[in-house]
Amino acid sequence: MRLTRPALANLSIPPGRSELIVFDDTLPGFGVRLRAGGKRVWIAQYRMGQKQRRVTIGSVETLDPDQARRAAKAVLAKAHLGSDPQAAKAEAKARAHLTLGAMVEPYLEFASRRLKPRTLVETSRYLQTSWKPLHGLAIEKVTRRTVALQLAELALANGPIAANRARIALSSFFTWAMREGLADTNPVVGTNRPVEERSRDRVLSDNELARIWAACRDDDYGRIVRLLILTGQRREEVGGMAWSELDLHRACWSIPRERTKNGLPHGVPLTEAALEVLRGCPRREGRQLVFGEAEGPFQGWSKAKAALDKRILKNGEQLAAWRLHDIRRTAATRMAEMGILPHVVEAVLNHASGHKAGVAGIYNRATYAQEKRAALNTWTMHVLSLATMQPTGNAAAAA
Repeated sequence: MRLTRPALANLSIPPGRSELIVFDDTLPGFGVRLRAGGKRVWIAQYRMGQKQRRVTIGSVETLDPDQARRAAKAVLAKAHLGSDPQAAKAEAKARAHLTLGAMVEPYLEFASRRLKPRTLVETSRYLQTSWKPLHGLAIEKVTRRTVALQLAELALANGPIAANRARIALSSFFTWAMREGLADTNPVVGTNRPVEERSRDRVLSDNELARIWAACRDDDYGRIVRLLILTGQRREEVGGMAWSELDLHRACWSIPRERTKNGLPHGVPLTEAALEVLRGCPRREGRQLVFGEAEGPFQGWSKAKAALDKRILKNGEQLAAWRLHDIRRTAATRMAEMGILPHVVEAVLNHASGHKAGVAGIYNRATYAQEKRAALNTWTMHVLSLATMQPTGNAAAAA
């Protein structure tokens, strides 16, 4: 029988049975299913290998026979071509339960094996807080439009730079989700960056450097800042320094690849001034790290920096806005001005650029240990000459 409205009106479930399935004579696999409770649905039935599959197309009350027949043809055509519509439907249903919020923790677990601790904390904060309004959406329902609207809200509430960082965190999440088969696209791609961040070019004057040095106290943060000045290394590297990395007898600090930005081990020659700072560091019982008291590396950067700025202001005029990373840039700039060769400055900073980048880096395995020690000795002599001079109160004074 061809399934039509009149034909359906004559169908009934035989006594003693809970359901009845009737197939259409003109389209094999297309049928209707009647339940004892009165529910009637269109179905498409097909074989996938040795297994029989059945897909519900829709309610008889909402789809007329012609609409249901066209839908059934599409399902049966996919099955004929080797696709499994029932499996695709089940997968789509499962995906609907994979919300953004539900998958944040699995992503962070994955990221914890690849990101540095500080980056992981920031990524977690952005995903858990900045993107919380989207947590209830299925991953596949997060569109470019929803991302763009939330980015606009974040830029207004927290500023464009914070919105930029939140955007990066979400994009990394969706890159992972695509590789895990949880998403087909990355909806962050194509959205506008709230602001184009420009690299900083702040270089401290000699007077500013002298005032920072003079304001450092004999505490963890003061020692960290002075080591940043003397070594030119990164904040996280100094703040997370371990006693096991130090050889005070050989005057060398060996930073393992797990703690460097470029993933390369890095040897830092220690000048006598740097050694003097380290000898003043207390060894805390049961703690392997040089700085900090709580679990993990030094904490409280912002509070300590604010206190340092207050001491600098108390001793004279306020410095123009500066960051700890400006010290590293200043050290590199001043060493270059002193005539230290570019590849040696790069080696001091552990930069994989120029002489050590790309193909050149494969063959050039030199660490320039002697050259680095000479460079840092030259730089340290300059720093100590600033430390002994009387810094002026005018932060804009020329070097």
